[in-house]
Amino acid sequence: MAEKLGVGIYGANGHQIHRLLANHPWARLVATAAFPPEVLTFGEKEDLAIRHYVSLDQLIEDEEVELISLCSPRRRDQAADALRCMEAGKHVYAEKPCAMAEEDLDALIAAVSATGQRFHEMAGTAFEQPYLAMRQLVAAGTIGTVVQVFAQKSYPYHDGRPQDEDVDGGIIGQASIHALRFVEHVAGQRIAEIQGVETTLGNPVAGGGLRIAAALMMTLANGGVASVIANYLNPKGFGRWGNEHLRVFGTKGFVEATDGGAHTRLVVGDEDRGPINTDAPGKDYFDFYVESLLNLGRMPLPLEEELHPTRMAIRAKRSAAAWRLNP
Repeated sequence: MAEKLGVGIYGANGHQIHRLLANHPWARLVATAAFPPEVLTFGEKEDLAIRHYVSLDQLIEDEEVELISLCSPRRRDQAADALRCMEAGKHVYAEKPCAMAEEDLDALIAAVSATGQRFHEMAGTAFEQPYLAMRQLVAAGTIGTVVQVFAQKSYPYHDGRPQDEDVDGGIIGQASIHALRFVEHVAGQRIAEIQGVETTLGNPVAGGGLRIAAALMMTLANGGVASVIANYLNPKGFGRWGNEHLRVFGTKGFVEATDGGAHTRLVVGDEDRGPINTDAPGKDYFDFYVESLLNLGRMPLPLEEELHPTRMAIRAKRSAAAWRLNP
């Protein structure tokens, strides 16, 4: 049996992995930094063994920490935080977006070779159901050649959403990135070019910088096209935190997941096959990562492919910024 990997967590700005570490077969939480310890619910014995620090530098100095999970207080700083960790000999698992500029993304990829440390983003969208089953159907050629993809991400607005997008990445970096993964990791189509627009219309904070909605248009490497809409307009009455849609249209038919993944449908030719089979359990991307570090398995995506939706989100944001200057 492999020894458990020592994990440190930094920050609580995002989907931190502390709950995944409770009774994890291959990893254990050994230290935190800039994280509220009262959130942990591992039990008294486990909690007493966890060290709590104020700064990332202190966490990096802990010799038992082999991998650091980053939910940095400001997402704009997270790429630099990741580089510090890797240069100090730590593997890194980073909340999305892991970088907000292409040069920072390139630096992270280069650091993997330069330091010998591993880096991954929390990029497991395609390996959760029903998207895993859709990915498998598309890859099997069930709907033929993919020609067009439509994806939607809609979350509720709440007063805790930062008006400064450098805190969490904004509507494109924080929300649309999931939909870009739908296009690339579920529909299996690499994005070639991307354009974006976004608006602050509907922001209840006068003069606030929070973009409430975005629309992205893409061409795909195979000659197809794709579109994404994302917004903070999901009302409470919908009943789910996320209102996601994904429709993948091919030359033989289409497959879709709607209403936050609650409903699925596969149509091939003249046959409506109804809901798809999602009985097979999905797998958390962190588990893939830990197993790969312990030589118990492999990552399902090469790093460049994993991070390409993030690169496209960065380009879409740059495009949207240019459009605002020249409407």
